[in-house]
Amino acid sequence: MKHAVSVSIGSAKRDKRVNISLLGKDILLERIGTDGDLKRARQLYEELDSRVDALGVGGAVLGLQVAERWYPFYSVIPLVQGIKHTPVVDGTGLKMTLEATVGSVLKQYLDNQNREKKALIMTAVDRWGLAQTFLKNGYTCVFGDFFFSLGLPIPIRTESAIKKLARLLLPIMSRLPFTWLYPIGEAQERRTPKMQNYFHWADIIAGDSHYITHYMPEELPGKIIVTNTTTRDDVALFQHAGVKTLITTTPVFDGRSFGTNMLEAGILAALEYDKPVDYAEPGDYYDLINTVIKEIKLTPQIQEL
Repeated sequence: MKHAVSVSIGSAKRDKRVNISLLGKDILLERIGTDGDLKRARQLYEELDSRVDALGVGGAVLGLQVAERWYPFYSVIPLVQGIKHTPVVDGTGLKMTLEATVGSVLKQYLDNQNREKKALIMTAVDRWGLAQTFLKNGYTCVFGDFFFSLGLPIPIRTESAIKKLARLLLPIMSRLPFTWLYPIGEAQERRTPKMQNYFHWADIIAGDSHYITHYMPEELPGKIIVTNTTTRDDVALFQHAGVKTLITTTPVFDGRSFGTNMLEAGILAALEYDKPVDYAEPGDYYDLINTVIKEIKLTPQIQEL
């Protein structure tokens, strides 16, 4: 059996192990949270190097892909610098491929439901594939990068504005401690509703599950959530808020949709992929991931709540 492990700096309450079949191989997917302990995360990466088939970076990203440019996160890279043998991924491979298909899947669903297409995308710079698919499929979008990452009440509405934001701010933001930009550990469990008028305006709320649950209002009647990394508790929270439909960009295994980093690591384990993954110079890597997605018929999953 192949073994893929996501080491997350997020809460250990979200840990999960599940056996799946992928590309004809038996794969054990395992998520290990360190409750925000960066030193422990780095230690686990080093201990697991060569002992497992692929590693995922959970609760953080190695960098951000916006258009054709890669912005490395310098505070996260040291976590994995000790890995010498096992391929390590942060989910970018699936964010740029699988997540880029959700707009067309959702468009067909909305047409059948006679629903509007107004979308609040929590952040665009860390979900470029997701942002692109909504824009290309004709959604009216508000991107919350200023709202939720910088605490500024400035809506972004266009692709050109996202690119300008990335060029101006990411070279600076990528050098800040990651904990300043994203909730980790126990902070992921706290609720701090923010920018509720945009949640109420949107028909669709899309993006990182931690961002959505952290900032969403108590009630979201009839809304559609597009996300992943959902636990049963997250689904219960959405149901309690009145969410109508949950669309997960990664499959649900035993009540849990894992993060893109976990599934990408699982794919590499199934492929017996043994080369380093370099998102800054990906070569044909995204083509490889797209080929696998088509082969296993991987598509976003729709759940009526």
